[in-house]
Amino acid sequence: MYGPEVERVVGGLSAGQKLERDRAVTDLNVKIKTYSPELVQSLHTALLDILTDSTSPWESKHGGLLGVRAMVLTNPPDPESPMLGEIRQAALRLLTHQEVRESAGALCQQDGGATYTACCSVVLELVRSNLERQVTDDEASRSEHESTRLLMEKLSAGTRERRNSGDAAQIFHDTAGWRNLETSMKCLEHMITGTGHKFLPFINQDLLDLIFQALTHTNRFVRETGFSVCGALVSCGAEEGAELLESNPMFMFGDQLTQHLGQGLADNWSQVRLASSMATRKFLMSLPPAARERFFPTLLPRLCLNRYYVAEGVRLYSQETWRQATGADGKSLVEKYIDPVVSYYAEATGADNHAVREAACACIAELALKLTTDAVRQHVPRLLHALTICFTDDSWPVRDAACVACGNFILCFPEEAKGSMEELYPLFFTNLHDNIPSVRQGAAVAVANVVRAYGTDALPMVVEKMHHGLKGVEEQPSETERYGDLDQGLATYGVVKRKRDNDMDLHSNKQMYSCGSLAPKMGRGGGGCSDCRFRRPPQVWERADGCIYLAGELAAVPEAAAEVTASLAMVAEAVRHKHYTSHVTLLETLCKILPHLARGLSKRVFKSHLHLFLDTIFYALVTLVISFLFVPTLGECENALTSSAASQCLSQLAQLLGPNILRGRVEEHNPSYLGALDANAFTGPL
Repeated sequence: MYGPEVERVVGGLSAGQKLERDRAVTDLNVKIKTYSPELVQSLHTALLDILTDSTSPWESKHGGLLGVRAMVLTNPPDPESPMLGEIRQAALRLLTHQEVRESAGALCQQDGGATYTACCSVVLELVRSNLERQVTDDEASRSEHESTRLLMEKLSAGTRERRNSGDAAQIFHDTAGWRNLETSMKCLEHMITGTGHKFLPFINQDLLDLIFQALTHTNRFVRETGFSVCGALVSCGAEEGAELLESNPMFMFGDQLTQHLGQGLADNWSQVRLASSMATRKFLMSLPPAARERFFPTLLPRLCLNRYYVAEGVRLYSQETWRQATGADGKSLVEKYIDPVVSYYAEATGADNHAVREAACACIAELALKLTTDAVRQHVPRLLHALTICFTDDSWPVRDAACVACGNFILCFPEEAKGSMEELYPLFFTNLHDNIPSVRQGAAVAVANVVRAYGTDALPMVVEKMHHGLKGVEEQPSETERYGDLDQGLATYGVVKRKRDNDMDLHSNKQMYSCGSLAPKMGRGGGGCSDCRFRRPPQVWERADGCIYLAGELAAVPEAAAEVTASLAMVAEAVRHKHYTSHVTLLETLCKILPHLARGLSKRVFKSHLHLFLDTIFYALVTLVISFLFVPTLGECENALTSSAASQCLSQLAQLLGPNILRGRVEEHNPSYLGALDANAFTGPL
């Protein structure tokens, strides 16, 4: 009927498999420029017949839409040609179809917005009606309802509880509206993108109010799609020059856009936050540099915090946006807008999302380390108060970040922080004995900064706490009660997990939460667990572990070097006890810290105390790795990690002291260790 070439193209575009349809589109893009006008017209007619035929399967309509889009983009018809009008009418009839509607965007690209003028009332009404979650009685809704019913039957097959757990109609009511809303908004996005800067005259308050309604929607997918549309909208101003700034809708409506972009940059869902980040970059880059600062008080603090956000996509994208938007002036801009920056950081430390609280603590620490003291000085009490609250957070990464940030602030602003030290000292020492190793290590760094800031005023108290923590490891129980000593608090232990994993009552019929979601808060928590209420006091060896970290940090503080030197015998005594399972962790910490001790105390001082630790190092290097290789169930992987740490410790000490000096000291202490020392030097660190 249409000729063999048209039949071949239409057959490929109507194939049942998407791969074949994609191949047909690629082939059409290559060959359409060689087609005669008669062949193009014939192909155009054939595709329109598919799109207007109500009996055509969705695969054919999908392929027809892709084919039309390829024809419009690759071989654009005359703007006055009736072909464009026919395609536009077909697109209008298919606006409620389930498949993609990029053909409308292609038409807008060719006619400069005439398609949007013809279609906007229908498209915007579809968006508006679906935002209100109305289920329409069209072909797409009926098809989706049937798909939902079949899915429910498949899920409920063979399980009575699941069969009675939900009605397909109710599930359809809860979910169907969002698909039509997403595709309607995607159609709007493609038309805006296709029209480009010529879309600026179409931007008005009614259109923005509709988009803003999507940006504040309760459904995160709707918000994400809304920010994608917003990104396309703000891109329209990119081609406008500075001389048209006052008439640029991006500038005229900039305050409203900024308010909603700021909300998206602080959204609890990472996907929404990323979509808003993309729209924000487009918005800022569409304006001349001089005009961007008008919107910095709202956007700058949020962009700055997102550089530390836990989701890698958001973090990396925000870092690049920061470079593009601020150039080499980032530091000076933060100082210029320090008031809104501090206000937002303090607000973020109370966010429901633990990842936001952690990022806020990291950003507050950055203020102390990178900005001039005069710019931050007046805000120190407020920032320290916010960090103090985070010190008691149920999420250990937040506690760790708050502890490190407080240490940095005290080092930079010792006078301003003096009034808070009575409250902060107990918090520092609590973190120093925390059950999480990285928290203990961070607390050691913070306490060392306190000593740097206050010198001999703080040193006696810190040394006393360190000595107390190093003593009594011999009293560590060899077989502790694994569950009986658990208090109510955050579950941070494998023993809790093993106890609770098989308790079906704890894992059935419970609300589920996704990573980054608005999980319930436990006091000041929100770590993503709906029932995390276990916490036990630190064990003796954990207190000693934190104090070994502290000794390593204090060794680099000149005022504390003598006290650390006098404490080396206590450190050596603490790690000699091997009657409890976790002693390998304490040995690993020691092996990691010894090179830092040597560098901090100086080679001359450390060499005279090296003999105190040689037995422990070679025990970790040789005995533990043998037990792991031949009786792995006794040591598990912890033995291998400790042995590797001992191997690296010897290599670093040899580099620092000199290999011959180290060999001489080992030979003098115990010649039987020379074989292991030589083997380690030959093979390198494990």
